Amino acid sequence: MVNRKVVEVIDPIYVMEGAGVRLRRSIATQKLDYLDPFLLFDHFGSNNPEDYLAGFPMHPHRGIETVTYILDGLVEHKDSMGNSGIIGKDNVQWMTSGSGIIHEEMPKPKNGNMEGFQLWVNLPANLKMTTPRYQQVKSSQIPEIHEENGVLIKIIAGEIDGVKGAVTEIYADPTYLDVTIPPGSTFKQPIKHDHTAFAYVFEGEANFGDFDEESIDDGTFVNATKLLIYGDGDHIKVKTDKSFVRFLLISGKSLNEPIARYGPFVMNTTKEIEQALSDLQNGTFVK
Repeated sequence: MVNRKVVEVIDPIYVMEGAGVRLRRSIATQKLDYLDPFLLFDHFGSNNPEDYLAGFPMHPHRGIETVTYILDGLVEHKDSMGNSGIIGKDNVQWMTSGSGIIHEEMPKPKNGNMEGFQLWVNLPANLKMTTPRYQQVKSSQIPEIHEENGVLIKIIAGEIDGVKGAVTEIYADPTYLDVTIPPGSTFKQPIKHDHTAFAYVFEGEANFGDFDEESIDDGTFVNATKLLIYGDGDHIKVKTDKSFVRFLLISGKSLNEPIARYGPFVMNTTKEIEQALSDLQNGTFVK
C-alpha cells in the first residue's frame, strides 16, 4: 500500500456569487482552476445574514453535477422541472443537471447560523446531455461509522468496511466523507489508485500525508481552513495531536477529457457552450 502525500495546500479565497453571497472558494480560482473531475468547491458560512440572504436566484446548469451539503441552517430550492423543497441541517442534495436545468437556491439561517459546502463534479461527454435528476438525502439516511479510537465518519458517498454511502449511481464513483478525529488519534482510509483526491479542513488541525506511525514530524501539518491536494497512492493517513480535526475527504474518477466552461455550463467544446447559450435564449434549454 502506497500512502498518498499532500502535494499542494490551497488557501480559500473570498468571492461574491449569486445575487451577493460571500463565500470561500478553493477550486475554480486563478490558483486552482480545475481538479479533474472536480470543477468547483465552495464553503459558505456566516453568522451575518447579509453574507448570504441574497442567495442564488434562478440560474441554469448544463453538463455537470452539483453537490450541496448543509451543516447548519437550510437552503430553499425550486427548479424548472417543478421540484421544490428544503435542504436542512446535515442533509445532502446531489443534482445531476445533465441536458439542462434552471434552479434557485436561497440560504436561510437557523438560530442565526448558516454553513455548508457546494461541489461541482464534471460529467463525461456521453452523459453531458443526460436527463436531469436529484438525489435528496436526509441526515438520517447518511451512515455513520464510529471507530474504537473515537473517529466519526459520515459516509455521504463511497464505502467503508462494506457500509455504502447514501449517494449512489454516480459516474465519477465518488467518495465523499465527513470525518472528525479526536485529539491523539489516527485515521486511515483507502482511496482508489486512479482517483483524484482532496481534503478540505474546516475545523481544528492535524497532520496529513506520509508520516511514521510513531511520529508526526513528517507529512503536512494543516489547520483550518485549507484544501489539500493528494498525490498518487492507495490510501491516506491523518493524525491529530492535542487538537481535534474535522474535514471532508473527497475523491473521484478522473475523466481526462477536454473541458469548455462558461459560468454554469461545462461542456467539451466551445461549440457546445454556444449551443447552450442559444438554447437558453431560444427557450429550448430545458428539454
